[in-house]
Amino acid sequence: MSKPFAERATVKQVEEGVELAPKFDDRGLIPAVTTDFESGELLMHGFMDEEALRRTIETGEAHYYSRSREAIWHKGATSGLVQNIIEMRIDDDQDCVWLRVRVDGNGASCHVGYRSCFYRSLQTGALPDAPVTLSFEETEKVFDPIAVYGDVPNPTKL
Repeated sequence: MSKPFAERATVKQVEEGVELAPKFDDRGLIPAVTTDFESGELLMHGFMDEEALRRTIETGEAHYYSRSREAIWHKGATSGLVQNIIEMRIDDDQDCVWLRVRVDGNGASCHVGYRSCFYRSLQTGALPDAPVTLSFEETEKVFDPIAVYGDVPNPTKL
């Protein structure tokens, strides 16, 4: 197997160097934020393990590590909503990946049926005595999750 990742040797190498030396956390994961290439809209946040990061680089399509399923998942393999990477970046200390993508199909990235996984907002300020209220920013689903996923188990775990 090739060695596409450098060993992390110095701060200068990590922050100013030209070698990819990602820092995975104690669970072997690195966070990945995904935005729409054209609009800049935040579509989702996920995690990658070393293999998911390798596959993402090799294929030019987003692969993530599902913590709930404990498995690598190719975004869009079931739904057809593949995230094609237009640009991929890593942050200053190489512990977070940013994917700028175009999504096949209807452009949605959320398994609930909305375009973005961040379809609700909340107000800041004084905390209420009851749970904080969420407001829907996207009011119409882009697709019907049951029609797309059928009986595939929902990845959301309580």
